[in-house]
Amino acid sequence: MNFQQLSALRPDLAFIAHWINPGTKVLDLGCGDGVMLDYLQSDKQCSGYGIEIDDKEIPLCIDRGVSVIQRDLEAGLAIFADNAFDTVLCLSALQMMKDVEGVLRDISRVGREAIVSFPNFAYWPHRIALLRGRMPVSKSLPYEWYDTPNLRCATINDFEELANEVGLEVVECVALNEGEPVSFMRNWRGSLAVFRLRKKQ
Repeated sequence: MNFQQLSALRPDLAFIAHWINPGTKVLDLGCGDGVMLDYLQSDKQCSGYGIEIDDKEIPLCIDRGVSVIQRDLEAGLAIFADNAFDTVLCLSALQMMKDVEGVLRDISRVGREAIVSFPNFAYWPHRIALLRGRMPVSKSLPYEWYDTPNLRCATINDFEELANEVGLEVVECVALNEGEPVSFMRNWRGSLAVFRLRKKQ
């Protein structure tokens, strides 16, 4: 897979990919169909693993040539040594975790850097929906309240606080809308929050 194909398929992943150095070791938590690791392996010569629990996604990863481990993230990452990876990705998966803090602590242990993304609950259509007395439904939160896999709702400011608490320093934070960065009023106008993190020294 090349950059143009990734951009057409997932513009958010294409933006995030520029933060990952060629030839590095990557762990992709909640890797889905493996499209990100497929790109990183073929275009940036990265190596690593994906972790995914969904039975339907595992064959898609294998078809792409992605090394995937079927595992529940909340079971922990004890199978990996400290600092085993240059970068740990957790893209649009953290909001599905019961123990967000525990997963973040695991991420900070096994990776030198991390990139985390999640739907920004403070995005303006979400606020408007709440003012109307309804739970938000949008491209970044496409489920109804009764069938959503999302267990946690967070804003950019909320996550920054938690990252600091678990010993992660925010290197960069970007809000994306339709895969494009938003600079002005990012917590209001960005549908997806993306954080680049590293361990505090």
